[in-house]
Amino acid sequence: MQNLTKTGKIGTGVIILIVLCVLLLGIFFVVWGGYNKAIRFDEAVKERWAQVEIVLVRRFDLIPNLVETVKGYASHEKELFEHIADARTKYFQAPSIAAKAQSASQLQGFLSRLMFLQERYPDLKANQNFLKLQDQLEGTENRIAVERKRYNEAVRAVNTYARSFFGRSFCNMAGVEKSEYLEATEEQKVTPKVKFNP
Repeated sequence: MQNLTKTGKIGTGVIILIVLCVLLLGIFFVVWGGYNKAIRFDEAVKERWAQVEIVLVRRFDLIPNLVETVKGYASHEKELFEHIADARTKYFQAPSIAAKAQSASQLQGFLSRLMFLQERYPDLKANQNFLKLQDQLEGTENRIAVERKRYNEAVRAVNTYARSFFGRSFCNMAGVEKSEYLEATEEQKVTPKVKFNP
């Protein structure tokens, strides 16, 4: 009778130990999976920003050629050329994604003004270099729009996870912070005014 009681206690102890091990192992895998998910989301945001930067740099590389082409026709537009150069410099010196996005947005506004110069200078419209650069710039702008959209999708994923009940803890544990969306500036929301010379 005593042997059965001892065997029952040993069996119960082993079962409790096994259940505790399974629970601890389950908790470990949940924490491990949540932590890794936070890291994956963070890396996706960084990768998407890198893609945005690649096409922004392409835009910045096209600008000096475009400006030089336009200068021959519109040499008195010096202020605009200076603004473009300043925005380009600010972008490469910007310490954060938000600062780079702001510089890129400013530059986009100046580029719009530069492209509208062709309406004031009819000879510029016929310049083959200008037309080629304009086509390349339009293609680059389309790529920027696509990459910005993908970046914002990655930001949405990490921010949603960071706001979820357990995701917040995993993001804090992994050192993952919420990211900022790339949004249109007030300047970009205003429709540019085009004046055609008769």
